Amino acid sequence: MSSILPKWEKRKSPPCFYDLVLTLGIDHPFPKVVLLEILAKSSTIYENCVHSPLWLALELTMTNNKRAPAPGPSDNLTIGVKRSDGFPTVLNYIGGEWVESSGSTFVPVMNPSQGKQIGRTPLSLPQDVDSAVNAAEAAYKTWSTTPIKERAQVFYRYKMLLERHVSELAALVQEENGKTLSEAAAEIEKAVEVTEFACSMPQLIPGEILEVSRGVECRFDRYPVGVVACITPFNFPNMVPHWTIPNALVLGNTMVFKPSQVVPLSSLRIAELLNKAGLPSGAFNIVQGAQEAVEAICDHPGIHALTFVGSTQVAKIVYARATSRLKRALCLGSAKNHIILLPDAHVEMAASNIAVSMTGCAGQRCMAAASLLAVGSTDHIIERLCDEARKIIPGKNLGAVTSGEAKERIERYITEAESEGARVLVDGRGVKVEGCEGGFFVGPTVIDHVRPDMRIAREEVFGPVLTIIRVKTIDDAIAIENKSPYGNAASIFTQDGGLARYAMERASAGMFGVNVGVPVPREPFSFGGWNESKFGVGDITGKSSVEFFTRLKKTTIKWDPEAKRNWMS
Repeated sequence: MSSILPKWEKRKSPPCFYDLVLTLGIDHPFPKVVLLEILAKSSTIYENCVHSPLWLALELTMTNNKRAPAPGPSDNLTIGVKRSDGFPTVLNYIGGEWVESSGSTFVPVMNPSQGKQIGRTPLSLPQDVDSAVNAAEAAYKTWSTTPIKERAQVFYRYKMLLERHVSELAALVQEENGKTLSEAAAEIEKAVEVTEFACSMPQLIPGEILEVSRGVECRFDRYPVGVVACITPFNFPNMVPHWTIPNALVLGNTMVFKPSQVVPLSSLRIAELLNKAGLPSGAFNIVQGAQEAVEAICDHPGIHALTFVGSTQVAKIVYARATSRLKRALCLGSAKNHIILLPDAHVEMAASNIAVSMTGCAGQRCMAAASLLAVGSTDHIIERLCDEARKIIPGKNLGAVTSGEAKERIERYITEAESEGARVLVDGRGVKVEGCEGGFFVGPTVIDHVRPDMRIAREEVFGPVLTIIRVKTIDDAIAIENKSPYGNAASIFTQDGGLARYAMERASAGMFGVNVGVPVPREPFSFGGWNESKFGVGDITGKSSVEFFTRLKKTTIKWDPEAKRNWMS
């Protein structure tokens, strides 16, 4: 293998990591240490390789998704924290400065895989929100009038910084959230994608002009809304904030960001990288906290729009409170996603996709498969699905759930369903992971013969649990899906195009997949559900977000007094 190096070192341009993968073969069983030795012999090769997302992919393959070695990323945080009692205490970020919260109450930040505390979050007060809004209003005066192409350049630089720090950012997400390193890396890559889309805004929103009569022109231009807020949940500490941050800021707004108090650490690096990219001080502010901070954001007259992602119960409260204060609000809530399985489905594709959908991110995502509506004779596919589920091992390729309380709640749902007559085909209760005995793990769980009236069939479990409801016809399956109060996503697995379209047109869901277990739209297509999975008009990402974060100004212009007159002039 060392014979490869002389050829590489004679190249006119530095080699990229993709060249290394092609040369060595990503599937070859080379130990990671051997590759590092090869790379170390050429500092140029090493520098160009280790910062590549593809290097992270190979690193994940070779380490089998094991946790990053100690010390953890939180131990290395030097910006945005204050050390206290051995733990980093998270700070607020206001006007480009790290400042302590006014609140004197703190909640622990846990490492879910270890079940150990790694930090603490202050519960900020309304005066902290007020300070952040004041900073955002001051920055708005110049940021909103900066040409959009210049604003986009900041996010070109930010995108490059995200790509350069994928490995570090993913490790931080893994530590505070508990998901596997590969899932955390995918989260960062999605943040990169939505940032890339934001960079295209100058091409998407040019004003329009039309001569409506001789000597008379009408035009419209888009202007930012003002100071906006972003409130995010625990399950995607990096990706979900990026559903709002890049688009809102490129469009000229300034922001107050309230991350989940459970996973505040990623927010610190987001602020740091935005600063390095050249975002002006005050354009982006962070207020750490919980309910009191959210209520202050809803009530503050200086905030003109907000986005929220979380449970439907809280989404309703936030939406009602924010809109009653006459501000725009877009609030995404819970989900109970159904997959319709037809007997003709491709066995391997259906089984593997459904197993990944139910267990990805430990089932803690609003796009997870929750209920399988098995139409007719599908035992051959369900059997293979269970085989695939058993290959997903907690601590190896399945991460932890967020807390001990979440683990207990999920396992109660399983036990209750079993006591009501359901049959547990794959049981994930009582899992212990060697080396992570204190971790909050629930294994993949598949439950058959669930009735639609059971609580586990109606409520969002938010864990790696799939319930199977047996039905006779596709219409029976669609009827069950339509009765759910939620409408985030639905899918069908079949090889019949006509039946796929039949289900697609009748499913009450904002996102639909055909032979796709997690039908998340890619940019520029927007993300958002229906019914009680979303409150507000429009979607949070993609082209739809432009309407939410801008205001239209219509201008009518006439210069020529001699122009021929008609009723329009």
